[in-house]
Amino acid sequence: MGRTYIVEETVGQYLSNIDLQGKAFVSGLLIGQCSSQKDYVILATRTPPKEEQSENLKHLKAKLDNLDEEWATEHACQVSRMLPGGLLVLGVFIITTLELANDFQNALRRLMFAVEKSINRKRLWNFTEEEVSERVTLHICASTKKIFCRTYDIHDPKSSARPADWKYQSGLSSSWLSLECTVHINIHIPLSATSVSYTLEKNTKNGLTRWAKEIENGVYLINGQVKDEDCDLLEGQLLNSDHRSTATVQICSGSVNLKGAVKCRAYIHSSKPKVKDAVQAVKRDILNTVADRCEILFEDLLLNEIPEKKDSEKEFHVLPYRVFVPLPGSTVMLCDYKFDDESAEEIRDHFMEMLDHTIKIEDLEIAEETNTACMSSSMNSRASLDNTDDEQPKQPIKTTMLLKIQQNIGVIAAFTVAVLAAGISFHYFSD
Repeated sequence: MGRTYIVEETVGQYLSNIDLQGKAFVSGLLIGQCSSQKDYVILATRTPPKEEQSENLKHLKAKLDNLDEEWATEHACQVSRMLPGGLLVLGVFIITTLELANDFQNALRRLMFAVEKSINRKRLWNFTEEEVSERVTLHICASTKKIFCRTYDIHDPKSSARPADWKYQSGLSSSWLSLECTVHINIHIPLSATSVSYTLEKNTKNGLTRWAKEIENGVYLINGQVKDEDCDLLEGQLLNSDHRSTATVQICSGSVNLKGAVKCRAYIHSSKPKVKDAVQAVKRDILNTVADRCEILFEDLLLNEIPEKKDSEKEFHVLPYRVFVPLPGSTVMLCDYKFDDESAEEIRDHFMEMLDHTIKIEDLEIAEETNTACMSSSMNSRASLDNTDDEQPKQPIKTTMLLKIQQNIGVIAAFTVAVLAAGISFHYFSD
């Protein structure tokens, strides 16, 4: 038996309203969350056409070979940045004319694997063996409205298509738990004599990969004790834990530092959530938002042709801050990133272009104060791999995150999460 996809009714309305406008086909992304039993789809967004495509596709021979995978994967990467922890690009859809109704599967398959490969390449984390490895492809005939829903195993490019159930359900977008936290990051990336010759971007990415392992492998405690990850989120047996980590000191030729407070947010479906689901969603949002901000900064530096400083010069950059916007008719919020010199209108327009949904400026939620996170780099310094302060303290640095879990409107729990070296502690308070 294939997988079941529970789909928000508004997604069906959105897909039905897409007009081909003389084109042979329109493609896009399906957004939602995987679970062991079923997957949830809460958003569909068409890939915006290239300017030249808007003029030329009408005159091209109607073939799915004209599908621009590079353009579609770039859109997928942009949208992936907008997804808080817990949400993923679950797959792709395509709407075709009746003439192409029997000639879509190979194109959809190629597109799905290309999208997944492109997004996965940018992640600091990996899927676990227990997680669902199937992604969905959806074909809709514009004339008959007939739907073909299939899945493929993303770990096996040669996998065969499996039929899947596509079921609409009203009110799906309101059945989510919201997890929010503020993370005070202080990431110190020491540079060896060899790595100082690398670009700032490469050194930062290498350092973030090491930092990501600390976040992934951190021990999560609730009220000072480890909680069974398979228990319900608000209940469960407490276990003992004795985790220690050590710092390594090395002589470096330079360093890169990431400092500041970042807002993190994740969502999990409210159907019997487990402790491990909440922890995983938050961890991945922490990793995603820090990595995405750095990537956006480097893209901005390249776009504006700002040269890197050489030798002993110190380099300082302000990372973009996070802006949230509610998904129409939903308790779920998506995000984007904003530099100081960008206007609210620009952010709204980017949301609308990427998500193909109407966004109002007054709906934009500025999650952070300006200049809350920054990046600096310098040469000729001595540093510790685990110590993240400018001056080495005698005790490990403690970073505090306040994590709230909300269901619809009411707050049902609050966590205080402390990061101590590689260990992470949850303190749980019930209302």
